Amino acid sequence: MTSLFREAHETLLPPKDSKDGPLPPLLVAVTFTTGLVDAFSFLELGRVFVANMTGNVVFIAFALAGVSGFSIAPSLIALGSFVLGSLAGGLLGSHIGSQRGRLLGTCTGIEASCLGVAVILAVLAGNPMPADYGYPTIVVLGISMGLQNAVARKLAVPDLTTTVLTLTLTGIVADSHLAGGTGSRAGRRLIAVLAMFAGAFVGVVSILHTSVVYPLAIALIVIASVSIASWTFSRGNKI
Repeated sequence: MTSLFREAHETLLPPKDSKDGPLPPLLVAVTFTTGLVDAFSFLELGRVFVANMTGNVVFIAFALAGVSGFSIAPSLIALGSFVLGSLAGGLLGSHIGSQRGRLLGTCTGIEASCLGVAVILAVLAGNPMPADYGYPTIVVLGISMGLQNAVARKLAVPDLTTTVLTLTLTGIVADSHLAGGTGSRAGRRLIAVLAMFAGAFVGVVSILHTSVVYPLAIALIVIASVSIASWTFSRGNKI
């Protein structure tokens, strides 16, 4: 239990000699925004995820099988946009991947721009969001999530992929002492799970009780802050 809290603490407040520097807490913040964005996309864009592509593949199967409430087009658009964003993230990583702070700062800067466009579209569209606004919103959010996922992969900070929790949850159990493992990084993994849960919870509560724009607006503020912090740390040679 002591190691669990220590790992969680070191994820949020890394020691000075940490090889990843301030990247872990920055990526935790990015993970929080994934929950926000996917909550918005699922509730407001027609049962589609812009970050969770596994869900979209399943949704397409549901639609093809004739399950009511699911449509092929939104999930296909999200998949295509995510792939495009992943390509952009891969190219970005190939060019400046050795400069991790600059890479994250550039990625989140582009992502902030995409979120800004999504906020404008959400404001103009109102609630419920018609397809004329919904599809472009899926595109910009899907691109931003694909970019984010590719860059997180390039940064390769253990257990902080920012969008995928399946392997994270598997690691918590499979590497536990109960399973004969060392229990290593369970604290960090739990922080990642809680960050996405918190983002999704805040997103849903915002949509149900305030405004559909709030999840995207909060995500924009967080991502812009991460971008500024990443550039600042990069210039100070802390990343």
